[in-house]
Amino acid sequence: MSRIQPIQNNEATGKAKELLDAVQAKIGMTPNMMKTMAQSAATLEGYLSLSGALATGTLSGKFREQIALAVAQANSCEYCLSAHSTIGKMNGLKPEEITASRHSQSTDAKLDAGLKFAQSLVIHRGLVSDAALDAVRTAGFSEGEITEIVSNVALNIFTNYFNHVAQTEVDFPKVSVNL
Repeated sequence: MSRIQPIQNNEATGKAKELLDAVQAKIGMTPNMMKTMAQSAATLEGYLSLSGALATGTLSGKFREQIALAVAQANSCEYCLSAHSTIGKMNGLKPEEITASRHSQSTDAKLDAGLKFAQSLVIHRGLVSDAALDAVRTAGFSEGEITEIVSNVALNIFTNYFNHVAQTEVDFPKVSVNL
């Protein structure tokens, strides 16, 4: 059971209602995480704003989902693993790519380096080595792309931690944190 209760769309008011209605209209559902974030309209708006901004960046939706899976696995977030496994499939990830992403791996050398960098950010709390930064640069990531990897990792750490605290009820096909 959730430790922070979600707000149902029909019970929301003000800015929270406006944001939840927009999510519902855009994706045809309102995930429990967003309903729970709606306890603070500022939190939900911040999440949606950063997520929306990163969607306009240079990293593909598919790679952003791979980052989300790597981060969720590193943080043992069942909600995010479940959500991003589903969304990853919608973005063209094959089951074996979802599993590999959870291990911070890809058969594509550039993406593999990006996922390893993302994992390093999580493990080392952002204090990555020069070698880790050099490796992602050598793999072909630009300064802007590296900046977006960091931003996507930060966004996913936020959602992982939020779901850990709230114990958000998983409303996607459930994926175990155990591989």
